[in-house]
Amino acid sequence: MPALDELGWDAGWASAFEQLHEDNLTPARVAAQHRGAYAVWTADGELRARAAGRLYYDHEVGEPIPAVGDWVGVADTTITSILPRRSAFIRKRAGFGSDEQVLAANVDTAFLLAGLDDDFSLRRLERYITTAWDSGAEPVVVLTKADLCSDVGDALLQVETVAIGVPVYPVSNVTGVGIDEVAAHLRPARTVVMLGSSGVGKSSLLNRFAGDELMRTGALAADGTGRHTTTHRELVRLPGGALAIDTPGLRELQFWDGDVTAAFDDIEALAADCRFRDCAHAQEPGCAVLAAIDNGTLALDRVRSWRKFQRELETIAARTDHRLQAARKKRWKELAAHTRHNSRR
Repeated sequence: MPALDELGWDAGWASAFEQLHEDNLTPARVAAQHRGAYAVWTADGELRARAAGRLYYDHEVGEPIPAVGDWVGVADTTITSILPRRSAFIRKRAGFGSDEQVLAANVDTAFLLAGLDDDFSLRRLERYITTAWDSGAEPVVVLTKADLCSDVGDALLQVETVAIGVPVYPVSNVTGVGIDEVAAHLRPARTVVMLGSSGVGKSSLLNRFAGDELMRTGALAADGTGRHTTTHRELVRLPGGALAIDTPGLRELQFWDGDVTAAFDDIEALAADCRFRDCAHAQEPGCAVLAAIDNGTLALDRVRSWRKFQRELETIAARTDHRLQAARKKRWKELAAHTRHNSRR
């Protein structure tokens, strides 16, 4: 195993670890999760560990449970503590649940992959960029399957209208075009996460960076699209010393928390020139955003996405507050019952 500093450990993490004030703890980084068990990397090697039950109990009232990329404290083979995260890529858990899911923690750069094929969606990519900015990581858009696109230049222009201030690279895992430009974002002891839909080419790109078949990939389907093969999130170390987290394909990416300011910097800049400070950009006079739509410098679909994301985040915030209040109320009832029971002894 590499030294801890080669896994991203630094003075800041060391200081946070000292503040745990727990004896016999070993610092470790979560490398993978398998059905409740975790593979963690320590200075002495890889361990198989489980999270302490207390972490799941605390999670009901808003505390985190371990995720791939986390720095944790391990006692024997039990994860007892999680160091405060510097960044976290979070979504609402897929399906009908109301819980959050951390896709990757303590990530420096997020490679957001979108295929330039029939599955390409500007609105989906807009959602990825919004979530990446809110995570605390630096987003980088990677447009895969450039060899299947008849007009890469036009696609690039479309993406740049939503990827404000974000590097955008068309690449091909077949021809190698653009691979070196993306690889320039890989730095020793820094962590990137690969995010995108199923079959978009995340594992193939990671294998190119590694120069080896690190991740299993599937053959192309009959229509030329990729097949999803990654089944779990896993942290791997690349030959140049960078760290990468491969993830399963995302069927959906619903927001969990945060705001849309960074991802919609173009609208925020226009809003500063609106006549009214609380302008909703709907029908108010003197609205700079509506004026930009009228003169063709801002796409109406862009504003519709902004409004949709704002509504979604407001709904999630209200639901989350209610869930946490209910969990805290339940916790206080349990503690009160436990105290009454002990007092009768």
